[in-house]
Amino acid sequence: MTTVFTDETRTRAREIISRYPADRSRSALLPLLHLVQAEEGYVSPAGVAFCAEVLGLNKAQVGAVASFYTMYKRRPTGDWLVSVCTNTMCNVLGGQEVYDTLAEHLGVGHDETTADGKVTLEHAECLAACDYGPVLTVNYDFFDGVDPQTAVGLVDELRAGGRPTSSRGARLCTLKEMAVQLAGFADEREGAVADGVPGEPSLRGLRLAQQHGISAPGFDPSTPIRSGKAGDKPAPATPAKAAPTGSTAPDVPAPDRKSPQVRAAETRQPDARTAVPDAPGTKVPVDGAPPAPRDAQAAEAAGAAANRPSGDAKPAGDDAQAQERNLREAESTNRGEGSANDKGAQK
Repeated sequence: MTTVFTDETRTRAREIISRYPADRSRSALLPLLHLVQAEEGYVSPAGVAFCAEVLGLNKAQVGAVASFYTMYKRRPTGDWLVSVCTNTMCNVLGGQEVYDTLAEHLGVGHDETTADGKVTLEHAECLAACDYGPVLTVNYDFFDGVDPQTAVGLVDELRAGGRPTSSRGARLCTLKEMAVQLAGFADEREGAVADGVPGEPSLRGLRLAQQHGISAPGFDPSTPIRSGKAGDKPAPATPAKAAPTGSTAPDVPAPDRKSPQVRAAETRQPDARTAVPDAPGTKVPVDGAPPAPRDAQAAEAAGAAANRPSGDAKPAGDDAQAQERNLREAESTNRGEGSANDKGAQK
């Protein structure tokens, strides 16, 4: 059954496409996939066809993108996507225990949805919140420092219709509501935007830096941040003095002004057009005169003749005559089959 998307979705689709240059409209594919997921709760075959239609792509191109990114769900997903980090740090702190407890409590496994259609549970490889672990997210909003008991309480509140506030921000929204935001549209709910608080592990590093007078080289903490207003210019940063090393050798500038990334790439793959003076022991190859075609053919023939025959007594090199003979036989066979088919059709 084909889903007919609402007029609002089609209007939003046109708005998304208008954000990109006319000859780059396919760049709108990612937000469009979020848009169709906002209506259906997942990217259905109808959603793939819709994106292909409005962007002038084929469905295989759209499907390849939709199946690559894990945020696009390919089957119906609950209102609340609960992702539990079970990667190294969170696992050490109890993440796997949190996941196992939720799986048993909800009666589902990875990427499965409860019978009431409200909660989908999944493993998450890394949620980039190691200093808050164990963590889980609900529709990509964080809940930090969870344990099995608090996780069970959280999903029970969600299934009962509650919308708890995440550890770092606003009250939760459903997966469809989140998909609208990911498509690039503002969340108009009251209290949709809120500030979180920094975690104690994150502040610990800042306090240690302040205690020991550590700062980024060349950075003056008193430098004002530009507000974007005309005439608001930041104060010049105070250059940091290099720490004494005890060496009396003069500073030697780099052999060229290329970035370290470019020099590293050229060192790994030098060619005749790339000089790498900063790679000790690297010799720059020099192009020689290319061999004459006749010499190249002779060398190729000599190399093929030197090949030892394989186990079936056939030469290991390519045999042009055998290839031509096989082609002629195939053509004659096809003509014969065609004649026989023609005769059968006439009968």
